[in-house]
Amino acid sequence: MVVSGLVRAVASVGRTAVSRSCRRATFATDVKGRFFTKKHEWVSVKDDVGTVGISSYAQDALGEVVYAQLPEAGTQVAAGDECGALESVKAASEVYTPVSGTVIEKNSKVESTPSLINKSCYEEGWLFRVKLSNPEELQRLMDQAAYDQFLKDSH
Repeated sequence: MVVSGLVRAVASVGRTAVSRSCRRATFATDVKGRFFTKKHEWVSVKDDVGTVGISSYAQDALGEVVYAQLPEAGTQVAAGDECGALESVKAASEVYTPVSGTVIEKNSKVESTPSLINKSCYEEGWLFRVKLSNPEELQRLMDQAAYDQFLKDSH
């Protein structure tokens, strides 16, 4: 997700809310097997298929998500590419893919009920699945401990 979108969202809630948000995010992201970007997307991989979503911190900073545009199956994506968009009551933000490959599925439930992202960003609120073309890219992403430290250091 675009950093400026998060900055706009975070700026609108104020410094005290950001402090609370960061504490919640550290505890809410206690999930093993996920890798994170500095833009707050995550990916978990099974059998060279990555499931992509946004982190608890990102959904908290965005606020109530009211619209989701996700990439269609068959779309070729490269790590770092913009491939979708989320809108909330606070801000609009692009979604970027953390890995390269071919989109094999989008979460249609999220497009019809975007609030799933806020309710369950790591389970029901995932965004799309990608057949990885370059699994080595995972080595450039942060594991859970590194992401938690990133949140702590940057907020």
